[in-house]
Amino acid sequence: MHPKPDEPQEVRVTARDTITVLNVVGARPNFMKIAPLARAFQRREGIRGLLVHTGQHYDERMSHLFFEQLGIPRPDVNLEVGSASHAVQTAEIMKRFEPVVLQQQPDVVLVVGDVNSTIACALVAAKLHVPVAHVEAGLRSFDRRMPEEINRVLTDAISDFLFVTEASGVANLRHEGVAEEKIHFVGNVMIDTLLSNLEKARASTVLDDLGLEPRGYAAMTLHRPSNVDDRETFDRVFGAIRTIADDLPVVFPAHPRTRKNMEAFGYFDRGGRLGGVRVTEPLGYLDFLRLMAEARLVLTDSGGIQEETTILKVPCLTLRASTERPVTVDVGCNQIVGTDPERILSAFRQVMQAETFECPAPEKWDGRAAERIADVLVAGLYVEP
Repeated sequence: MHPKPDEPQEVRVTARDTITVLNVVGARPNFMKIAPLARAFQRREGIRGLLVHTGQHYDERMSHLFFEQLGIPRPDVNLEVGSASHAVQTAEIMKRFEPVVLQQQPDVVLVVGDVNSTIACALVAAKLHVPVAHVEAGLRSFDRRMPEEINRVLTDAISDFLFVTEASGVANLRHEGVAEEKIHFVGNVMIDTLLSNLEKARASTVLDDLGLEPRGYAAMTLHRPSNVDDRETFDRVFGAIRTIADDLPVVFPAHPRTRKNMEAFGYFDRGGRLGGVRVTEPLGYLDFLRLMAEARLVLTDSGGIQEETTILKVPCLTLRASTERPVTVDVGCNQIVGTDPERILSAFRQVMQAETFECPAPEKWDGRAAERIADVLVAGLYVEP
């Protein structure tokens, strides 16, 4: 049993044969992070992994496709929360997740990334005195206008195991006063997934389906509200993208909200076209991985794509004013260009003029992060019966 609220919290569990880890996913970026952890826990004696899907991303077709392609086991529990405002969604996840924790009595609740499901489930666990493990801890953009930044900071503040992807995360947590024994530099589980699926992705027919040649196009994603909900900002960014598309076709698998705004802002012509910008439906993981791997460059406002392009050694232009993943810039794979058209176009021309492009893989981005996390949890929680 877990301690009552008036008892001091102990991180180590009572004697038992196995550790029960309650793994939480809620949105598509979480799926790529939980897949290698689920496999690592399945292979490890002494760990029982259960999967809770909050349903924060509720597109059943896309969710099923990602689970199938990544080999993620069917969720043990689906909270089916769906879309709502940040406050309503976070509160609903907490309300539905609490009975699951009380019923399952896990030894640790493991959350990944920085979405609403991350902070909501971490809060529930912490208030029930269940240890919290945060995968991808310590990342900071230092921009509190981003809801993800609030989620990161608060989740780290109540976590017992902080699993860090890059050296900046360790420095940030130390600066915030996190106890040294809680911080574990393990590498990047997103890269575990990429490396284990790269061969399968090469069999994707997405380039043939779209009539593309390797290195003959740019790939783009754009979904952050600060970019796509504000008409003035979106106009600036898309003006630069249209100019790029005059020289290099741009393939844009559009987030549903982004597409809706593009239609409302009148970007499409009467035939539903956007010149050299090829707007498609969202792609599955393997198709999008192939699309990125063969691109001349990638334009994005996604944090995970900054990491993936670094390992794929594809130039990345980040359409934001800051990044919580500075190692991608440090190794030379990523440029932060913001939303100013001149900066975007200048960086584009620089990439196109470069004869070669190389960048080293960051430390511990080697495909073994999930195994290191399993090692830490066993050492930190398991007590011989």
